[in-house]
Amino acid sequence: MRKEQPIKRYSAPERVNHWIVAFCFLFVAISGLGFLFPSFNWLMNIFGTPQLARILHPFFGVVMFAAFLIMFFRYWKHNLINKDDILWAKNIHKITLNQEVGDTGRYNFGQKCVFWLAIISLILLLVSGIVIWRPYFAPSFSIPAIRVALMVHSFAAVLLILVIMIHIYAALWVKGTITAMVEGWVPAAWAKKHHPRWYREIRAKEAGRNRQENKT
Repeated sequence: MRKEQPIKRYSAPERVNHWIVAFCFLFVAISGLGFLFPSFNWLMNIFGTPQLARILHPFFGVVMFAAFLIMFFRYWKHNLINKDDILWAKNIHKITLNQEVGDTGRYNFGQKCVFWLAIISLILLLVSGIVIWRPYFAPSFSIPAIRVALMVHSFAAVLLILVIMIHIYAALWVKGTITAMVEGWVPAAWAKKHHPRWYREIRAKEAGRNRQENKT
């Protein structure tokens, strides 16, 4: 039997976009933990000095939000919840045993939850971050508003960190996931096992293109 050709999961621009978000998150999360916990103040040195961390933290945050927004508009249709996701969620105990459940599309229910929680967290971080951003915007807001924004910013940051930790764990757990984001390709067997509906959609598109080429 002839081995099936690998399937492209992510293009080069998609992968670059993802890693921009990832590296910005790394810098922002580490420096943010330094701001939040006095015992972690040394983490602010990720930008060189605590003073630079105070200046660069919000700018890196804005870049991260903008890059994720591109991902949002590119992938939101693939992350809409459907009946197969409900089946996936009901059988989470099987998922933890590395069994596949349901007719999964490009993303499974767990990946969709990460996607929506990430965009919600980032919106909260952006809005609250603008309110507390000194010296540019904070003077325009009252002290009570700044205090509320600080609380929202802190809780949203913790939520995003937890979401990304789950995302990283899942990527390490499912062999081939990180390779897809580094090289862009996945084996056909991987796609058929983890994302069967997406696999069929890709093959159907390829068959349609081949028929069109044969006609011409």
